[in-house]
Amino acid sequence: MTALAKDRPAQPSGSEPENRKMRRDIGVIGLLFASVGSIIGSGWLFGALTAAQLAGPAAIISWIIAAVMIMLIGLVFAELGTMFPISGGVVRFPHLSHGSFASFTTGWILWVAVATTAPIEVEGALQYATKYAAFTKAHQSGGETVHTLTALGYVVAVLGMAFFVVVNYYGIKWFARINNVAVWWKLGVIVLAIVAFLVTSFHTANFSDHGFATHGMQGIFTAIASGGIVFSYLGFRQGIELAGETDNPRRNVPIAVIGSVLITAVLYILLQVAFIGAVRPKDLAHSHGWTSLDFTDAFGPLAAISTLIGLGWLAKILYIDAIISPADTGLIYTTVTSRVSYAMGKNGNAPEALSRTTNRGVPFVSLLLTFVVGLIVFLPFPSWQQLVGFVTSATVLSFGAGTLTIAALRREQPDRKRPFRVPGGDVIPFLAFYSSNLIVYWAGWKVNWKLFATVALGFVLYFVYHRLRRGERPPMDLKHGASWTLPWLGGLCLISYLGDYPDQAMHAGNTATIVFPWGFLAVFVLSLAVYVIGLKMRLGRDRVEEHIADVEAEAAAENQEIASAH
Repeated sequence: MTALAKDRPAQPSGSEPENRKMRRDIGVIGLLFASVGSIIGSGWLFGALTAAQLAGPAAIISWIIAAVMIMLIGLVFAELGTMFPISGGVVRFPHLSHGSFASFTTGWILWVAVATTAPIEVEGALQYATKYAAFTKAHQSGGETVHTLTALGYVVAVLGMAFFVVVNYYGIKWFARINNVAVWWKLGVIVLAIVAFLVTSFHTANFSDHGFATHGMQGIFTAIASGGIVFSYLGFRQGIELAGETDNPRRNVPIAVIGSVLITAVLYILLQVAFIGAVRPKDLAHSHGWTSLDFTDAFGPLAAISTLIGLGWLAKILYIDAIISPADTGLIYTTVTSRVSYAMGKNGNAPEALSRTTNRGVPFVSLLLTFVVGLIVFLPFPSWQQLVGFVTSATVLSFGAGTLTIAALRREQPDRKRPFRVPGGDVIPFLAFYSSNLIVYWAGWKVNWKLFATVALGFVLYFVYHRLRRGERPPMDLKHGASWTLPWLGGLCLISYLGDYPDQAMHAGNTATIVFPWGFLAVFVLSLAVYVIGLKMRLGRDRVEEHIADVEAEAAAENQEIASAH
């Protein structure tokens, strides 16, 4: 038995356990729609314009590259998610192969990202709703126009977060029912917008008259990380985070992960094509090309262009969707944030109270923490526009450890049954790791210095928690975790500082010593070195089997509860 298992308090015979189990009430459509619903949030409402400003019509290429990179990452987690269908899997997988420190590092980075996302989505919805009431106010920050909440907006935002908590409190089945309806709406609106733009106004000259790749390859890559493109794909992992709450994870998880990326990739690419073709040539001429293209309607570019080309009815639908889409995604991220902190409690990296569930199978303390964090984020901190890059970089960074987990488990558990297996040996896991690091690099120093400062704060909290923790302390596994996570994060921070993202004209503080294409090579060398070190420093087979035994015992107990319930 591991130290993690030893730390769990024994229950008196015949009593109901204090830590009840998660419920498995999500079917294949529910899990697929949880991923699709999380992907289709506020990102698509801004991404087409922002990506076009950064890359011109070549933004189409940005969407395709991002879809391939996210699919590589998704394939890795599809294998892990079917092997170990547990809630909070992205956090708990590294614990199996590299122990406490590695899993905390992943968990902390991911938790910061997802805990920030739900309130950001609420702010995004209220920014659009400002067309009807004074929920936000605009002001200048760092040369950008940003929107922060007014007193009225704060009250409504708190009520919105409270609604998310109430839905989650009453169980995952409620969440799935509400989300399924919202996803059908969101898919319908995107398809409607694509068809309406293509039929009403499509100017093929827009793809060449002002240049195709207006800022070259750097613009294409910058759009991936900073144009809301990767941000628009990130929800695929909900199929992993909720794997412990679906009725047939071996079938449902791969369908949810792979299916959600494929569905949304097709829609996003078609939307970008339709948007570029729909822009009026005189608007492009007036703004002297794509870089300065903007619309007088401050609340949404898609609604603005709909109005300009005579589709006022579509603009009204888009304004309604601009509230529904972010709100639904906020609901999903409230669910996922509570599952991430639940997983950290299970791993022994955070207070055990976070892993306690109600008789409805809901991690209530984790849910309450999510609500409190939302109230803090709602304060006049940087707005939706400024935090999207941070959330993107943090989330993608948290995926890196999973790629090493799959490689380590293939060596320590080669004969273990894998309902879904990624082909090609180490090729796809390594490319997924490299892709994660490239996306972080492309996000640029302006975003990344804040990210790595947050990571450093997490390490301080981790060591303080372990120092103050009462009772038996689980091993920190610094040899197996810190030996590769610290060089990885430190190296990526250094390359970002020395790199040329963002462009020097933005005066972000990076030195641009490493320029295109040498940045790709630097990230590749770092990724390869960390991948090799991480494999070499994995836990031994006995420790891996102990951790797996804990996870399987938990899953078996959940299955038994499900069988008895039916």
